[in-house]
Order: sequence, then structure tokens, then C-alpha cells
Amino acid sequence: MKAWASVKSFQPKERATSGGDDDPGDPPDTSVPPTSSSDQSTAEPDPMTRPTRCNGNAEVDFRGERRSNATHASMTDPEARLFKKSPGAGAMLCFMGHSMMENRSGLIVQADLTRADGHAERRAAIDMLHRHSPGSTRRLTLAADRGYDSADFVAELRQMVVTPHVAQKSRHSAIDGRTTRHPGYAKSQRRRKKIEEPFGWAKTVGGMAQPL
Repeated sequence: MKAWASVKSFQPKERATSGGDDDPGDPPDTSVPPTSSSDQSTAEPDPMTRPTRCNGNAEVDFRGERRSNATHASMTDPEARLFKKSPGAGAMLCFMGHSMMENRSGLIVQADLTRADGHAERRAAIDMLHRHSPGSTRRLTLAADRGYDSADFVAELRQMVVTPHVAQKSRHSAIDGRTTRHPGYAKSQRRRKKIEEPFGWAKTVGGMAQPL
């Protein structure tokens, strides 16, 4: 989900932590005693200084400049991170939205918004499972795409008594025949694609295509 912060606010971290151009500076010195009215009438006033910075929406050219979350941060929304959804897409300041669907009815039962990084989806899935069935010992299944096929995520699901119906990667998959041999695995893989329907409704009807 796109953040309100603009790309221009994505500045080097030294500038973001120091406050940038909006630093008001030190308070005025009040230790100097006030002058008398006669001195004020004879002394010449100091010339008015003109501001040297431009507060307008100035043009900025980032071409050739390397920017990343390690060296830069947004001055207006520090929690927004530069992220791109796929290798061919452009990076933007955004957050990541997550939802959990009940397989049979297709209803959304959990939703979350997190910082954008490569592990946010798996962490959010574990958190939403804990909120949905805290301390449950009832056998559950969780269907997901290949992005969730990692050894640590699958191991944590098994520890939570959750069967990982995760799509297999072509190489080095953490899902083996113990899971894929059951008919329920194939059903989960077909049903999990219904999670795209709420996202499609939100973008076309619900107005979530606008920046949040």
C-alpha cells in the first residue's frame, strides 16, 4: 500500500535525523540587557535579511543517485520504506497489507498492515494465526503461495499444529510428500486463489487504489 510520503522526502538518514531545513535553530539569547528608548531612537536598524531557502515544491533530479533503505529514510514518514513488488516494477515508499481468508466461505478473518520488507509476509502470517486461534491444539491447515515456502516458516507452522499447505518451489522446497500426497493439499491450492478476490474488490470498488 502506497504511503502518503513523497519520494522527495526520502533523504539521507543524517539529514532526516537532524531535522533537515525545518530546524528552527537555537532559541534567542535573552542574557543581553534591553537598551533604553534613547539608544533605540539613535541606533540604525539592521537591514532585513532575505530567506535563502525555497519553501516551494522545487524540482529534484534523482537520476544517478543510489538510494536504499539502509542509507535513506523519509523525513515525513520514517516508517515508510522503499519497496518494489516485482523485479520489473518501480520502487515506491509503501507499507505491506496482509489478510487471512477462511477457505470454505472466502471471508477475510484477519488483516494487518506492516512495514515493507522481505520477511513481513511470513511474520504477519504467524501473528495472524496466533490472534485467530490462540493456544489452539486443533489441527488447522494454512494455504499460501511459493513466497511462504521457507524452512523456518514451515517448521514454525508444524510446531503450532498447523499443516502447511504451501505451494512448492521448484528447488529446495520445505514441503515434501508427507503433505502433498493428501487430497486436501490440492484442494487448498485451488481455494487459496480466492484471496485475490477481496483485493480486487478493494481496488476497483472499495477505493483502496488511492494512496493510503
